[in-house]
Amino acid sequence: MRCLIRPLARDDILRQYRYYLMPGAAPVAAQRFLKAVKETVTQVCRLPGIGRPTVLDNPKLTGLRSWPVKGFESIRIYYLSPKTEIRIVRVLHSKRDVNLMLEQDTSEDG
Repeated sequence: MRCLIRPLARDDILRQYRYYLMPGAAPVAAQRFLKAVKETVTQVCRLPGIGRPTVLDNPKLTGLRSWPVKGFESIRIYYLSPKTEIRIVRVLHSKRDVNLMLEQDTSEDG
């Protein structure tokens, strides 16, 4: 099955990576984070049913599921799994207003 990472999700990943590179942060964690995201995306794409359903009012995100990034459990991958592909919608830290961010998502990109 094909797996696509939407631009907003890529931005989320880069934002978190840059956070780990900030002075006083943990640069080693930055590399570990990227590796963990890659492994977790691969896992989700192999087993799309593993994620927890996330119910929102946003009709564009009907069927949304989430799964934690391995080793960074407060960061979750939000994805859709229509029949032909997996779409990684966002990669968000739980301290953010995740529901609001997802409810306001109007992206049409793949």
